[in-house]
Amino acid sequence: QVQLVESGGGLVQTGGSLRLSCADPGRTFSGYQRNWYRQAPGKECEFVVSINWDGSYTYLSDSVKGRFTVSRDITKNAVYLQMNSQKPEDAAIYYCNVKLERESYWGQGTQVTVSS
Repeated sequence: QVQLVESGGGLVQTGGSLRLSCADPGRTFSGYQRNWYRQAPGKECEFVVSINWDGSYTYLSDSVKGRFTVSRDITKNAVYLQMNSQKPEDAAIYYCNVKLERESYWGQGTQVTVSS
């Protein structure tokens, strides 16, 4: 079962918090870096964060640095995106992603709406 499954999206007020999850039920990607991207209506897909296979290294885009954190639970094979101090510009569909040498895998996405 080659699948990435996002969850945790929803409606949050400006300044609020949400935690997104990315599950890998088939444990296909347990040894790989995992990324989060987002896409707002009418905008290009934007890189948000990445985390390496064991969670020891993370990289965050400037737009979310200081507000978002990413973590990984190896035992659950899940990656979490903690989003704090949310802004209206954070509203988007958030996608979990794994890039292999020849293929890129995406989840179905989870919607985040930020009310002002």
